[in-house]
Amino acid sequence: MSSSVLYDAQGPRAKQRNVLYTVLFVLGAAAVVWWVYDGLAEKHQLDWIKWKPFFTSSQPWETYIWPALQNTLKAAFFALIIALPLGALFGIGRMSDHRWVRMPAGFVVELFRAVPVLILMITANAVYAEYTTIDTDVRPLYAVVTGLVLYNFSVLAEIVRAGIESLPKGQAEAAKALGMRKSQVMMFVLLPQAVTAMLPAIVSQLVVIVKDTALGGAMMTFPELLASVRPMSANYGANTIACFTVIAVIFVALNFALTSFASWLERWLRRNKKSKGTTPGGAPETVGEPALVVDDGRAV
Repeated sequence: MSSSVLYDAQGPRAKQRNVLYTVLFVLGAAAVVWWVYDGLAEKHQLDWIKWKPFFTSSQPWETYIWPALQNTLKAAFFALIIALPLGALFGIGRMSDHRWVRMPAGFVVELFRAVPVLILMITANAVYAEYTTIDTDVRPLYAVVTGLVLYNFSVLAEIVRAGIESLPKGQAEAAKALGMRKSQVMMFVLLPQAVTAMLPAIVSQLVVIVKDTALGGAMMTFPELLASVRPMSANYGANTIACFTVIAVIFVALNFALTSFASWLERWLRRNKKSKGTTPGGAPETVGEPALVVDDGRAV
């Protein structure tokens, strides 16, 4: 009987048990699916009349879904373009040699990482209502973006810090040996190489931002995708399940497109680095003295 490094090969009785467990799991899953289907059918939630508007008319898409999708993308876009540079700034600040920079940056990052994003949104909305003259029509957008920025910049700060610290220390040492200042080492040596390593985590956080916009619709009447379910369901005969299903499919398609683009971009960056004579991590392929890889890919 052959064996693997991680585990021994299964014997006849173990294989029989695994087959039995698989059959029981499939039967259990089928029973749950049937139970859900039967319950929906009994409530008439699967009747064609409740799904028909999404397939035979453009009104629900033009009146409810498309404007709500625009608001979701708008909030996510503004949150990302503000949170990303803030995250980079505070992530670098946490790595500072100066205690008066490192300690406050760490305190701010840990503070906003610990506070739920919904509380940040509600607090921002209350502050805008009390101390600003922002119009009530756009105040929910400001509150949602503020809450998303405050939470996600703290997460992105940790992503940036981890990405930079994952690089070989020889890169920074070689740059300093050439007389580069700390700011130059960070901007022209470390950050460009860390982008590839950080990209999957950054896109994963963008997916979180897109989904968290739904919190604004649930608590502050922000007209995003999930909030469009209520008026649609009221207008088309209480087809709540159909509305939620359509919105869920849109969220899945949107996030899948983001992750697919990120995967393509990561592969492109890695191929681009390899074509310029560096490994995916940014280090030179040649073996010898420590080399410095600058942002255009040339080894010095």
